[in-house]
Amino acid sequence: MGNIYYNPWDEAYKSPFGAIQEGESVRFSFQGEDSGVDRVYLVMIPEGHEPYRVKMEAKVPGYFQTEFTFKDGKGLYFYHFELEYLSANHQRFVRFYGWSGNNGHGKVADHLVDCMNYQVTCFQKAETPPAWYREAIFYQIFPDRFYNGNANGQVNSPKPNTFLYGNYADEPMYIKDGQGEIVRWDFYGGNFSGIKAKVPYLKELGVNALYLNPIFEARSNHRYDTADYLKVDPILGTEAEFKDLLDYLHEEGFRVVLDGVFSHVGRHSRYFNYDGAYGAEVGAYQNIKSPYFSWFTFLNYPNEYRSWWGVKDLPEVDKDNEDFQRFIYGPMGVLSKWNQLGLDGWRLDVADELPDPFIAGIRENLERFSDKVLLGEVWEDASNKVAYGVRRQYILGNHLHGVMNYPLRSATIDFLMENCTPEEVALTFTRLQENYPREVFYNSFNNIGTHDTERILSQLEGNHQKLSLAFALLFLFPGVPCIYYGDEAGLTGGKDPDNRKFFPWDSIDETCYQECRKWLSLRKQNELLQSGEFGLLYSERLLGVLRYDQARFILTILNPLEVEVIVAVNNFATFRKLPLSSERLEELLEGKRIAGYGSFVVEGSL
Repeated sequence: MGNIYYNPWDEAYKSPFGAIQEGESVRFSFQGEDSGVDRVYLVMIPEGHEPYRVKMEAKVPGYFQTEFTFKDGKGLYFYHFELEYLSANHQRFVRFYGWSGNNGHGKVADHLVDCMNYQVTCFQKAETPPAWYREAIFYQIFPDRFYNGNANGQVNSPKPNTFLYGNYADEPMYIKDGQGEIVRWDFYGGNFSGIKAKVPYLKELGVNALYLNPIFEARSNHRYDTADYLKVDPILGTEAEFKDLLDYLHEEGFRVVLDGVFSHVGRHSRYFNYDGAYGAEVGAYQNIKSPYFSWFTFLNYPNEYRSWWGVKDLPEVDKDNEDFQRFIYGPMGVLSKWNQLGLDGWRLDVADELPDPFIAGIRENLERFSDKVLLGEVWEDASNKVAYGVRRQYILGNHLHGVMNYPLRSATIDFLMENCTPEEVALTFTRLQENYPREVFYNSFNNIGTHDTERILSQLEGNHQKLSLAFALLFLFPGVPCIYYGDEAGLTGGKDPDNRKFFPWDSIDETCYQECRKWLSLRKQNELLQSGEFGLLYSERLLGVLRYDQARFILTILNPLEVEVIVAVNNFATFRKLPLSSERLEELLEGKRIAGYGSFVVEGSL
């Protein structure tokens, strides 16, 4: 059928690359040379709107082109091409060209039902974060498991019906009843003063921002079962101690982001008050006349109610309830109280379960203060996420600045455990780069481990050399890196609670620590790793990460294999055009020996 081709990852066919701002135009070009194609139509389908069928002009024989203006507002636009042929007997027939489902290349289909659409993300505005955010290197602290700063090691305000570990090296565990419900929570006693005491360690490591798991009053050690949004948990310290910590961190050059858990509360909270612990202030479980009753959905009052993923300990809140909305992000609400203390931002727990208008309300609150960032917990491609039957809008403007980059963690593990090829890593991130608005892509909150995942060193089967490469990917990729406490110290662990051990202050793994510092220092010293353009090279065995601007570049080649690999430049490929010619790559790389589980970094001028 001749040469039929289109690829949105090549700016000769779609310009500009990637997501587009509403009201702007894109040039589409289609190659149909010597194929028998007589006419080509661009069929563009704005989600929720009528489709457009635009005839493309034959600028030169066999090459068709048109411009399309994205005037139907923000959202996803899906498109394919309609190919009209003229047979030898002058009969016309139609075929279709759509995405192959793999890389940017497409394929021809005889029937529309077999034609997969391409995607264009159309955003309302660029999500420019506070200036400090892109320069940040975060450290995630699970407060109970970090450090007890009290001089005598005493635990602040121990909770009733809980237990304290006899030794910090004890492994965490749950005590559950016959129904699998946790009936005794465990604590190590980490607190605000402990974080303050370890600021010198954090500065030596090189981080300059903290993301704290929930700090508000709760029954559990993780505090995702909020009991009172307006109080800090006494086991961590007092509100005055938290303010002192915040001020001290700011003086030392740190930024602080808190975890916002607004999709559910604790069964034992002030608002639900299952066991009556809050006494005279009646919760929804106690009385239908409770001021909080309308926040919850009871199926059969009082014992059957909607809860988060069916966990009875976590009653779900109705985020459409106006009273709850005012309580969280109203002028005198929860966010305003803590923002006024000087917080630098929030990470929204389970952002998929917060309606877009609710997230927009939170963002509007943060805009009343200066230099606040808003991040969301999203595990997949956030551009086309459908949650509870609704296409999410949270990265299209005036919602989240960015989302957690769990795809990076997944790709890192698969790549280093040889469960995927370097080409597949390049595919994943070229597609993500295409789908995300540029600012959102660079606002990604990168991680290779969190409190919700198995420890990265355990995932890599204890291999320290692979861990070094995992840190490399964390610090080389666009986005803002975040280290999960203890990953740099060699902590291991499987699923919760094993991934939440106490920090091993007396047995830090020096190899892990130094490898983390090596890659962290490279990022801090090289502005290209914070804001530079991004591209990936791949061969059958190696992955290359390129960051560059108009003048300079830094290129890192990673070897995920145990064996040494000798670089042959003609084996490398890319999905997008990069500024280094094959001749320059040969000059830089040809014949280089990359040790097993090793890397090679080269910097230079373009």
